[in-house]
Amino acid sequence: MPFQGVIFDLFHTLTGRESEWSGLPWTSDVLGIDRALWEELLLTRSRWRLSGEERDPYTILRSLADLADPAIPDERVRKAVSIRIQRFRHALMRVPPENVHALQRLRAAGYRLGLISNADAMEVSAWADSPLAGLFDAEIFSCWAGCVKPEPAIYNKCLEALGLAAEDCLFVGDGGSDELAGAKAVGLTTVFVSGVIAELWPELVQRRLAQCDHHVEWAPQVLDLLGLK
Repeated sequence: MPFQGVIFDLFHTLTGRESEWSGLPWTSDVLGIDRALWEELLLTRSRWRLSGEERDPYTILRSLADLADPAIPDERVRKAVSIRIQRFRHALMRVPPENVHALQRLRAAGYRLGLISNADAMEVSAWADSPLAGLFDAEIFSCWAGCVKPEPAIYNKCLEALGLAAEDCLFVGDGGSDELAGAKAVGLTTVFVSGVIAELWPELVQRRLAQCDHHVEWAPQVLDLLGLK
């Protein structure tokens, strides 16, 4: 059966290389904590922020900082909030033009497009100004949906909004948060986008290859999978 829809992840899939997001420092560097610990706090110990249980930027970062080191001064947390909001704004504004063009090509070819992103409220506060905004028929952000990848509910919300069944759609993502396994579990055909992951965490590539139906290096190569020029 030919596909009728394509659902994309956002960060590390449609955004550029993280090294090109911004000249601003990483949040962990501003807070003065180990980057690996920071990634653990973000990815495995804070579903509450991703699901929108807490949406206040300061409260989110203060809570995360306390998990790492309660002695981190308040002024450092507030500085980290300001820089993080701006850093993610840069990420959403500096989207590679070829990614925007690929989405436009898919829409012109008649595909319905969805977006599913695990993100807290501050990470997508600049979404309305992004060149990606308005290119999707359904935009599902975890902080507003109340569910997160890889939970079935977040994929099903997107499919319902698109008016399509899982077998009618591709899911395209970098594989973070076990999103490829979650997508396959609900019946989506999965495409692993490896380019950014190979740059940041090359040790993760082989594991994610085992979870996907198709593999591309960059998101625009989805056009080739679908036979589009």
